[in-house]
Amino acid sequence: MKIQENSAVSFHYSLTDDHGNSIDSSEGKEPLAYLHGADNIIPGLEKALEGKSAGDSLTVAVAAAEGYGEVQKELIQEVPSSAFQGVDSIEVGMQFEAQTGQGGTVPVTVTAVTEDTVTVDGNHPLAGKNLNFDVSIEEVRDATEEELEHGHVHGPGGHHH
Repeated sequence: MKIQENSAVSFHYSLTDDHGNSIDSSEGKEPLAYLHGADNIIPGLEKALEGKSAGDSLTVAVAAAEGYGEVQKELIQEVPSSAFQGVDSIEVGMQFEAQTGQGGTVPVTVTAVTEDTVTVDGNHPLAGKNLNFDVSIEEVRDATEEELEHGHVHGPGGHHH
């Protein structure tokens, strides 16, 4: 069976940046399971998997725009240190939940700290980066009605209720 819309797919992967540095891998874990066509994985990888079958292996280079997007400069902000009341020590790399103007929250990462200000970045940590995947497709099957209703795969490597 070939991967197409509404296929339940499981695959093993390793992910590196353009310098060959390891970012993530499913090695030693269950394969990653997703529902094809439901935006469960980044667009560039999903497009590359379309039409492939269980047993196929491939290398996929995903440009930043087809991965986690380009860096959006408006998501990088300098805020007063006083906005972090109750935090004893703020350091680069720390992550916080910031309030949005619509009442929600967005994760931000501290990228710089001065005596008076803290620079936070609301971009995904992999935004602006090209991603290189080595993929081994383990299983392709028709998604169940429940998986289609929920928009994700259930069971091993997928979502459990």
